[in-house]
Amino acid sequence: MSKLKLGFITGKNERVEPILDGRVEVEGVELIGTHSDPSETFWRQLNFEEFEVAEMSLSSYLIAKAHGMDMVAIPVFPSRRFMHMELFYHVDSGIKDARDVVGKRLGVGEYQQTAALWMRGILEHEFGVSQYKVHWYMERSEAFSHGGATGFTPPEGISFQRIPEDKSLASMLVNNELDVAPTLRAFSRESNIIDRSTQIRARGGDWSKVKPLFPDRIAEGTRFFKKFGYIPANHAYVIRGDIYRKYPWLAFNLYKAFVAAKEVAQDELASSIPSGLIFGREYLAQTLGIFGADPFPYGVKANLPMLNTIIDFSHEQGLTKEKQKLEDLFAPSTLEL
Repeated sequence: MSKLKLGFITGKNERVEPILDGRVEVEGVELIGTHSDPSETFWRQLNFEEFEVAEMSLSSYLIAKAHGMDMVAIPVFPSRRFMHMELFYHVDSGIKDARDVVGKRLGVGEYQQTAALWMRGILEHEFGVSQYKVHWYMERSEAFSHGGATGFTPPEGISFQRIPEDKSLASMLVNNELDVAPTLRAFSRESNIIDRSTQIRARGGDWSKVKPLFPDRIAEGTRFFKKFGYIPANHAYVIRGDIYRKYPWLAFNLYKAFVAAKEVAQDELASSIPSGLIFGREYLAQTLGIFGADPFPYGVKANLPMLNTIIDFSHEQGLTKEKQKLEDLFAPSTLEL
């Protein structure tokens, strides 16, 4: 019997590569894989629905579902980060710690993106920085934003403007035109058509005046995890609605394959540490000691606190009018996993 052939778009990720390189099979399916920067992936899928299976921004997925877009998710979360810890500030801004962000000019790649959703929620609930007491600057243009596909408009009462198209988060922060912004993408080796910080990098500026808002990342990550029990996820995988209705078994088979692929990646992790990282194994042991043997749990049950929080944040921040229900977001065969 021939296998079902499906287009699959995803970012490069060691927990997914075993599926793409054939070490792990999806039962009954042959995935035709495309590697793509997540920013471009989400823009392509939200606008054009090119792929049957796609990695997807969790925030954009919540908004898309609220607007009736035809897709269904499986509870596989390939990307997790402490997104509030990616913020950097300019020393001339007067900022000393996260509480000082009140009243400042804060740049984000895109207002509706998951990184910004988590960052706003954590700044407000953990550090008292109301989203209504910050001046928001968005880098992506409407044409290349995820919000361009979902009909984004700034929530009522938000101070919001777009960054000029000849500038980026990086260039404006280093020149003190923004007070605080995430700028790590400006130092990535890769560029994409969506994020101007990967193109207008401003590496010639005085970066000695740009400092991390959370200088001790391990301490803040440990504090957050001990308090809440999870690392925030920003991506999941979705199946296009027409494909899911035709092949309802696909969701469970994909989930099983993603779990198997993650297990392969975890088994190989220790042996893949480059010899030049003298304390690589010790750092890995420290990481696992903080977050446990599996910092990337899949399934709805293992992620209930995280999923309920992101749903709450999306509604609280005015991105979705109603709090969505998990049974409306994930394939029924995966709800008990």
